[in-house]
Amino acid sequence: MPENLRALPKLRDSISTLYLERGRLTQSRNGVEFENDLGRVAVPVATLCALLLGPGTTVTHRAVHAVARSGCSLLWVGEEGVRLYASGHGETRKAYALQEQARLSSDPTLRLKVVERMYRMRFGEPLPAGLSLQEVRGHEGARVRRAYREAAERFGIDWRGRRYDREDWDAADPVNRALSAANACLNGVCHAAVVSAGYSPGLGFIHQGKQLAFVYDIADLYKTLLTVPIAFATAAEKPDKLETVVRKRCRDAFRRFRLLDRILPEIRQLLDLDAHVPIPDGFDPDDDAALPTVWWGDGSTPLPVVADGAFGDSYDAVGVDGDEEDEPLLTTEWPEEPDDGNG
Repeated sequence: MPENLRALPKLRDSISTLYLERGRLTQSRNGVEFENDLGRVAVPVATLCALLLGPGTTVTHRAVHAVARSGCSLLWVGEEGVRLYASGHGETRKAYALQEQARLSSDPTLRLKVVERMYRMRFGEPLPAGLSLQEVRGHEGARVRRAYREAAERFGIDWRGRRYDREDWDAADPVNRALSAANACLNGVCHAAVVSAGYSPGLGFIHQGKQLAFVYDIADLYKTLLTVPIAFATAAEKPDKLETVVRKRCRDAFRRFRLLDRILPEIRQLLDLDAHVPIPDGFDPDDDAALPTVWWGDGSTPLPVVADGAFGDSYDAVGVDGDEEDEPLLTTEWPEEPDDGNG
């Protein structure tokens, strides 16, 4: 990563996602390039939010280094993006938002308040008072199933429910494959946004116990607006390359919807974070990861005074108090191994 992360483009100015499979990602003199049987093409990692690498993809060390320095999230995914196997880090070194996320998600009362705000943002109406988290999930599931039925009626799809087998992609019907492909794109963008701002993908509020719980929480805010109509409309047209068409339409819809403009402000709204996160000691980790703080200053800031005996008697026993000649805390002399008679 660059020393000053402020040199990177903001998330809202980025291209959403790019999915690659069965080829080689390399770093050349011209930048990061992807090569397969069809030829070689440049990959705009400097303006890309998330790069999804599917099956059959190899990547060089230099290419990964270039992608990371550009602030592009690198995601290793399964076929058509159905599974996430690994991911890189984000575009911030701050942990202040993460601390607040952890506080809210670990307190049942505060967590339910965030869940209520998520429901209101997603469906435009408040939840009935006094619901448990499990009951909220039931309300949410009912609204999503209704959205599927309405989309099926609108586009003339024979809808039999959300069904797919992760081990057998082709076993699902076209609309379920379209939904999976669209949701993979949306999850990739939301994952990139979450880690770029320093949040934890695993500290969810509605979803729980999964490494991408918070990513699923955020992606769910936009599914009925974006991926559901795109998937049903595309499946109704029966294109030859269904998943490819779905991904391209998602990319265009994310741009028209200005999704990358909305995700981070809406996360802050959900978590009720202040517009300005206070920075202790005037130290901003995004300016320079190695910038000295009060403990490692240049002498202009006095270090805290530690009272005698603050660390207990164990330090005095080895001469740390300066009254006696200091003894080494470690020794390079090892005891001899006992002779067991076997040489």
